[in-house]
Amino acid sequence: MEIPVYLFTGFLEGGKTKFIQETFEDPRFNSGERTLLVVCEEGVEEYDKSRFCCDIGVEYIDDIEQINSTYLTSLQKKYKAQRVIIEYNGMWSINTLIENMPKNWLLYQEMMFTDATKFVNYNNNMRQLMVDKLQGSELIVLNRANDNLDKMEIHKIIRGISRRCDIAYEYADGHTEYDEIEDPLPFDIEADVIEIKDKDYAIWYRDLGEELDKYEGKVVKFKGLVAKDKSFDNKMFLIGRQVMTCCIEDVTFKPMICDCDNASQINSKGWYVITARINIKKHKLYKARGPVLTLMDYAISSAPDQEIATFY
Repeated sequence: MEIPVYLFTGFLEGGKTKFIQETFEDPRFNSGERTLLVVCEEGVEEYDKSRFCCDIGVEYIDDIEQINSTYLTSLQKKYKAQRVIIEYNGMWSINTLIENMPKNWLLYQEMMFTDATKFVNYNNNMRQLMVDKLQGSELIVLNRANDNLDKMEIHKIIRGISRRCDIAYEYADGHTEYDEIEDPLPFDIEADVIEIKDKDYAIWYRDLGEELDKYEGKVVKFKGLVAKDKSFDNKMFLIGRQVMTCCIEDVTFKPMICDCDNASQINSKGWYVITARINIKKHKLYKARGPVLTLMDYAISSAPDQEIATFY
């Protein structure tokens, strides 16, 4: 049986416990499923189980070594749980949870809660942990919001990591405001040739990955580094850029497959400006659907001023 998992992330005093408590008090939440709440950090607020609208099994985990399939399965079986709610420790990597969940546990929803007044400082001082929490969340809730917040700065930080999540500000008087700042792409998706500036490669590559079908048949022009392998035939090469998401340790080469009539004319480890048509299709190197470029034109180029592409 598949077990849906609802994941609540963020840092201490970010509002996770309060939100989950209020959810469990709401009779509309009780649709009959047996529920397990796994709490991975104890903050200032504590759960008041006497106010829950239904019977909720609560278990506390204080050691990351307990995040393993065997132990989590034992908790689920203990309560015969049909769904799992996890209040996750903000200092632990979400990948640890994803890689060690039981195979029949499926992540249905991920939400992040944080103190709005500390958000920028968290990003400055714990960038890797922030990216870890932001990149998979469907909703970012910023508690303790006030009129002095620099919402544009917060917006840019979040949108530099995820363009798809909703952003909500909760104020002390109880009202909520949603981020409605327009976030246009820094290139013209409707142009005959979509020209990608060097500084926009990371933004474009992410948008391409998130909305593949939007780029079907589009013609694009960008600068990239060529990579080849002995296993490639003479009509294919890879071209892309090194992309940094949060810190130098996570720099990864983000390439695309490019087909051409004679790839031997293109030098491996060389920088080129290429114009190519994008088709979205399955390819053995992707092991799934992905962008396959058909080369239309190219020119030898020098490396960009900043070789590693970033999200600004």
